[in-house]
Amino acid sequence: MRIAQIAPLAESVPPKLYGGTERVVSYLTDELVAMGHDVTLFASGDSRTSAALVAGSAKALRLDPMIREPLACTVAMIEKLWRMRGQFDIIHNHVDYVSMPLLRRQATPALTTLHGRLDWPELATVYREFRDHPVVSISGAQQMPLPWMNWIGTVHHGLPQGLLAPPETPTRDYLAFLGRISPEKGPEAAIRLALRTGMPLKIAAKVDRADHEYYASIIKPLIDGRNIEYIGEIGETEKAAFLGNAYALMFMIDWPEPFGIVMIESMACGTPIVAMRRGSVPEVIEHGVTGFVVDSEADALSAIGLAASLDRRRIRREFERRFSSGRMARDYLKLYALLAEPEDSPLLVAEG
Repeated sequence: MRIAQIAPLAESVPPKLYGGTERVVSYLTDELVAMGHDVTLFASGDSRTSAALVAGSAKALRLDPMIREPLACTVAMIEKLWRMRGQFDIIHNHVDYVSMPLLRRQATPALTTLHGRLDWPELATVYREFRDHPVVSISGAQQMPLPWMNWIGTVHHGLPQGLLAPPETPTRDYLAFLGRISPEKGPEAAIRLALRTGMPLKIAAKVDRADHEYYASIIKPLIDGRNIEYIGEIGETEKAAFLGNAYALMFMIDWPEPFGIVMIESMACGTPIVAMRRGSVPEVIEHGVTGFVVDSEADALSAIGLAASLDRRRIRREFERRFSSGRMARDYLKLYALLAEPEDSPLLVAEG
């Protein structure tokens, strides 16, 4: 099958540091190529991929200080897709509604995976204009604000099985926070819980420009370098050691998380997760097996005490069973067939 993958330009594919959507696009693209498909990736020019690369920008926009109008690069990339549209059997869009006006006005079958939150009112306004366009959710919970959209399936994210692995003898002597410093990600709660347990907390996270004030006024004063340590952003090669040696991953979010790829990264390393019951969390974590789904900080405190009882080898096995990039690619291929070969394909809804 000839497949176009359209990635955001904010990060390279895969990202050099923080980045969720571009990371998933990377894993999916390379898995499809390994399965024998002809894949073209539209992404930043510094991306690393086994597919044919069409560059939408010279490098990842977030890391390019010369870029002042990032949407301009995305629009230019979409125009390149328009000129090449006849070369593909299916177009898989990962830049949300930006590409939908084009995708509606051309004949090649197309679908969009929505990677973000959908509970903001203005999103309902734009998506009502494209409610006929086939869309895929990354969790069942993500669909809840907009149930009337043309959902053709849910595909949970997946990682290459060899990407991350548990260390042979994990130290398990600290709690971990990985991702982004912002109020909805719950770093304050993670810090409070670490202080109450007496366990060190290591924070590996980026700070977006919009969250600089929050970090400077709320989080930074709590970092003492001993009990609470801020490491900064880490890359893919550093995650196995960071997550694998942690006693538990703290995922005390306060927003409707559409998926939360850090949860399956932690599982790949055999590390249990303590997570608030928000968004996709109950779909991803099997309570009492791969971690604990909690409803309060008091519940989280109890869960931390129980984390050592979980079988880290089983956590890794559950990752392999449910969240591999191979499973993700097979689920998407079912949806591609549904759109590209509708007369020959049964109505299949992919599940993670």
